[in-house]
Amino acid sequence: QEKCIVEYKGVRFALNICYDLRFPVWSRNISNEYDVLINVANFPASRVKVIEPLCKARAIENLSYMLFVNRTGTDPQCSYVESSFAVDFKGESIGEVQNCSGVSVKNADIDIVALRSFREKFPAWMDADKFGIML
Repeated sequence: QEKCIVEYKGVRFALNICYDLRFPVWSRNISNEYDVLINVANFPASRVKVIEPLCKARAIENLSYMLFVNRTGTDPQCSYVESSFAVDFKGESIGEVQNCSGVSVKNADIDIVALRSFREKFPAWMDADKFGIML
């Protein structure tokens, strides 16, 4: 019913889950409330083609970094393939995948100074429409 934003080392993280990726209103970054949007997901292999364009859209429209972390493996209903993404505030893919004891790990740098400078030079966030959630 409300956004979850946590701060760590001066960087504000908004937390989303799975299906929220498809609904931009849940990630709306009104007045730059957050710097990084993290979406922890359960997207099956049959839906992976939509992840990258949706991640890029969320990053660009919110002038924020976007981290999408998807599960892997199988369960009785679906199979899940490696499909995690890290995107900067301009929609560019960032980071690299490394193998860490047999597990793929994606590392990406967050440049908070570059993000804040970009927001200052391109203040589109100031024109964002406000909204309220009615229950």
